[in-house]
Amino acid sequence: MATTVALAVWNRLALTQACLESLRASTSSFELCVIDNGSTDGTREWLETSSLPWHLTYHRYPTNRGLITALNQAARLAKGDVLCFLHNDTEMRDPRWLERLERALASPDRIGLAGLYGARRLRRDGRYAGRTLVHALNGQGNVPGPMVEVAAVDGVCLCLTRALFESLGGFDEGYGFFHGYDRDLSFAVREAGWRCAVVNAPFVHHGGGTRTGPGAPVTSDQDLAARRTALGRFATKWRHRLPSDVRSPWQRVRDRVTL
Repeated sequence: MATTVALAVWNRLALTQACLESLRASTSSFELCVIDNGSTDGTREWLETSSLPWHLTYHRYPTNRGLITALNQAARLAKGDVLCFLHNDTEMRDPRWLERLERALASPDRIGLAGLYGARRLRRDGRYAGRTLVHALNGQGNVPGPMVEVAAVDGVCLCLTRALFESLGGFDEGYGFFHGYDRDLSFAVREAGWRCAVVNAPFVHHGGGTRTGPGAPVTSDQDLAARRTALGRFATKWRHRLPSDVRSPWQRVRDRVTL
């Protein structure tokens, strides 16, 4: 199946350049879709003149519409049967990263959503249980085996089929600018009878500053308030599934002993 890798960007061109450079070695082919939330740092000019090895679909909003709106727009413009939503502040360290994600979706384990970071347990208020976080961060990863089931996949990378994404109605834009959309999608996938997983594909994440750094559209206090509002919305919407833990009873006992 053809895959679209979708990025939403807003300034920070150096991050986008590093991300795309790290994808050049990918063993799986894909088309690239970039939604630009009104960058003013030369992002548009660079994308339109660079010799990228992928077919590029580029759309620019005149102002910052927020990550969630941009990702839904990417899905509408994408041509792939598989959609991989990737943050532009990541760099892949395994050329097989996309191959591993695609393989998870094609496995007989009914994996509907795959990513690189997630949590096996969410508390009643929707927060991740920190001791159950699993991820493939380069040099720090703790994914036991090729992949592990999680209760929710973090938005740093979200990979699923277009058919499933569209059947769920896309990302819930009621969460606002940035937060909550990834947990919501994870629970919608599970509500539809599928599972979520994190795969073992090392990556680097340059998080921080992309939402609240110099020139960002919101302050740190505003971002924290938005995070709390999104978490409250999630906990209310999915209270019938919270708390949620995908570990078996023996795994929970083992984790208490070893963590």
